[in-house]
Amino acid sequence: MGVAALFAAIALFIGFDLITDRGDGAGAGHILAELSVLVAASFGLGAMIWRLRRLHRALADARQDAGRWRDENRELVQGLGVAIARQFSAWGLSDAETDVGLLLLKGLSLQEIADLRETSERTVREQARAVYRKSGLAGRNALSAYFLEDLLPGTND
Repeated sequence: MGVAALFAAIALFIGFDLITDRGDGAGAGHILAELSVLVAASFGLGAMIWRLRRLHRALADARQDAGRWRDENRELVQGLGVAIARQFSAWGLSDAETDVGLLLLKGLSLQEIADLRETSERTVREQARAVYRKSGLAGRNALSAYFLEDLLPGTND
């Protein structure tokens, strides 16, 4: 949006300058140069508006696809959620460690988790270490793989 606004501002200023230059008796070369800038800025503005509309449509389509996927797979996702909660309980995770573990599975960074939970990144890091220690897993990748490995299609060797 900022770039589109910049092109619009350039077009407006050049348009205003063209009107005042014409009354001041500016030469044809000067008028032609400013007219060229006006055309270029107008083209840039049009291109940016077109691109923003395309991006807006693509985002709306992606949101619709995500909603459709969620609706179609609601039972599976809920079942996975129950299985994850059951496994976290079996590992003896505290409520805070469970929250951190779920947010790690969602792909949030330690800082994002800290911000969301209104705590320090150091606290979240220690809770994540507790999740890995209690689960016997090496880290975030192993935690994700623990729950997703059997859901994903394997390679044919």
